[in-house]
Parts: sequence; C-alpha cells; structure tokens
Amino acid sequence: MGMMVPRSPLLRYMLAAVALLSLYGLVHVNYERATSLFNGRHLELYERPVSYQPGDPKPVKACFTILSRNHDWRSLRESMKQIEDRFNHRFNYPYVFLNDKPFTEEFINMTRSMTQAEVYYGEIPKEHWSYPEWIDQEKAKRSREEMDKNKVMYGGSESYRHMCRFESGLFFKHPLMQQFDYYWRLEPGIEYLCDINYDPFLYMKQRNIRYGWTIGIFELMNTIPTLWDSVKKFVKQHPETIPEHNSLWWVSRDNGTTYNGCHFWSNFEIADLSFYRSEQYTKFFDFLDREGGFFYERWGDAPVHSIAAALFLQKEEVHWFDDIGYLHPGWQHCPSGDAWLQNRCTCDPSDKDKTITNADWGKCSREWALLPDTPPNYRKALAFSKQRSIAF
Repeated sequence: MGMMVPRSPLLRYMLAAVALLSLYGLVHVNYERATSLFNGRHLELYERPVSYQPGDPKPVKACFTILSRNHDWRSLRESMKQIEDRFNHRFNYPYVFLNDKPFTEEFINMTRSMTQAEVYYGEIPKEHWSYPEWIDQEKAKRSREEMDKNKVMYGGSESYRHMCRFESGLFFKHPLMQQFDYYWRLEPGIEYLCDINYDPFLYMKQRNIRYGWTIGIFELMNTIPTLWDSVKKFVKQHPETIPEHNSLWWVSRDNGTTYNGCHFWSNFEIADLSFYRSEQYTKFFDFLDREGGFFYERWGDAPVHSIAAALFLQKEEVHWFDDIGYLHPGWQHCPSGDAWLQNRCTCDPSDKDKTITNADWGKCSREWALLPDTPPNYRKALAFSKQRSIAF
C-alpha cells in the first residue's frame, strides 16, 4: 500500500515543515554531541562567546605577558600574529611587555600595530633584575664559568639567570600587573598551531583552575643539582603548605625522596595570579631565593613553578590544555582526534621529531594524560599527604 499524500497544499507544507524540524533536531543533537567531545572528554561547558570588543569589560581581568628585549620585535610580531589570528582577534585581551631596559620607539610601534587590544610597556625595577645582597657574586661568576666549561645550556649566561629569577617570583609584582587576576605567557618565536575558539581565562575562572599548561618535559638536571634538596628543606619547615590530593606523584615517584625532572614548560602557561601572590608561594620563592640556586646553579622558572603547582595545588586545580596546539622551537604539542579537525590544526600529531608526546622527552606529558585523577600508585603517596610521613 502506498503512502497517502494530503490533497491540501497547506497541509502538505505543514507536514513537510514538521518533518524538516524533526530532522534538524536529530541532526542538531548529534552534531552538538559530536562537537562537544574532545579526545573522550566532554567539553559542553566551554564558554564560546562571539567576541569581546577592544575596551569592553572582560569577564576576567587577564592579559598576555611578554618579557622581551628591544631587538626581539620581529619575532614578537610573528608570535603576536599567531595568537591574534588563532584567538585574540575575537577576545581582545591586553598585552603587557616587560624589559630590563626602556623600550625603544621602534619596538613600541612595531608591536602595538599588531593588535587592536590595549598594550602596556613597562621597565623592570632594578632590584628585580640584579643580585640580592646575600649573593656572593664571585662565587656566582665561578659557577657560570664552570657550567660554561661543561657546556651546560645557558650555563655561562648571567642575564639568563636574572630572567629565571624574575619569571620565578617577581614578574607578577610589577606595577602593570596589579590590575590583572590571570596571565598568559607569550614569548618570541612561538607558534599556535590550532584555533582557540573559547576563552581559556574564563574556563579556568569558572572551574577554579589555578595553573594551565600544554607541554610537559624533563628538566636538564645539571642545571638544578640541589633544587630538590632545597624544596625538601622548605617542606620540612612548612609542612602545613602541602594539601591532600596534590600532584606529587608527577614530580616524584618515590614519595619525595628524589625529583624526576618532570616540569611544565613555562614558555606557555596560563595562571591564576592569586596563586603566585599567595603567602604560600611567596614563602616558597623567598626561601629558594635565599638558597642562591638561581645564581650558584641555573635554576629555571619552569621547575620552580611546576614543583610549586604539583605540591601546593590540588590535582584538579592544574589543567592540561591538550586541545591547544603550540610550538616552541624544539618541541610542539599537537592535538589529535576531533580537536585537530575542528580547530583547523596545521601540525602533525604523529610527527616523531617535533610532537612531544611521541618522544622520550615527552614521557611527562604522557604520564599526566594516562593517569586518572587518583592514580593507582597514588595510594602509596597518600600517606605522605595525610600523615606528612614522606621523605622530605
């Protein structure tokens, strides 16, 4: 028997409309479900506002922060074009440039022209880019010479040490940073490999995330030979600073006896500045600063930030932005699956030479990804959290 077709044209149109609406509903629901899945995780809560106009109030007081020198303007224009094209042309978050020297007119003109957003330029106070009074400068010089002789990366650089100290515990004290609650670090020569169609600042604020990263990698241990010893001394003096359910397991697989070198590569990090401004972190940085390792060794800001985040924050307060494609010369993080396609990524997630999660150096990222929120081996480490009976 054939299907009866109504004779009335109006009735036919009405039935056709109902059918189309039903089909749209089915397709729309399936599409929403498909596009809200990323690498097996549900992303329906990501906020995706259309845009924030320049000068408009933002839902988050946040900025990009760039530590740079005047001759960096060419590579910074490339970095700014990357982040503007992939993200900030719709969100218009401001930029804060910091330098230990006054910025030149050329630098200001060449960087300001890359964005519609507000741009601030500041000089670093001398006390934040010089030797503290307790540092033996002759000892520091001998250390640089010895590291340079042993071909330690940046081992002979004095300015690199000032930079690491500044980024570890001083950048957020700059007067220009006081108006902001969150920051996103940018550097010369980096690339963003995928579109970022939501606001990571807002995402963090809504979920009480304090620290975000995209590449986990091993530190060069010859740059930080005594850093973990200093960390253990601090924890012994301040055991109350260690919360339960932190991420100690990611930086130490023997309950705090040794440091495995895993750290978040801080050339990309998005952070809640209240974490760095907290009494807890301030005490930690001040203690490390007094230990002298920024100058007598070559302690980097990446392991300092990472160890602090792993020890002092709850696991859920640290977030891997694995949907953000990012390249810093040497290594890249490239999303896979639906996120790669939806966000117009231009990287190759299977690239064994560049993609960090495919390399031996990327073991830190893989272990963070593979272990659940409470990993099986964390039960052993739980004694450390509850009883403070760790090897610190």
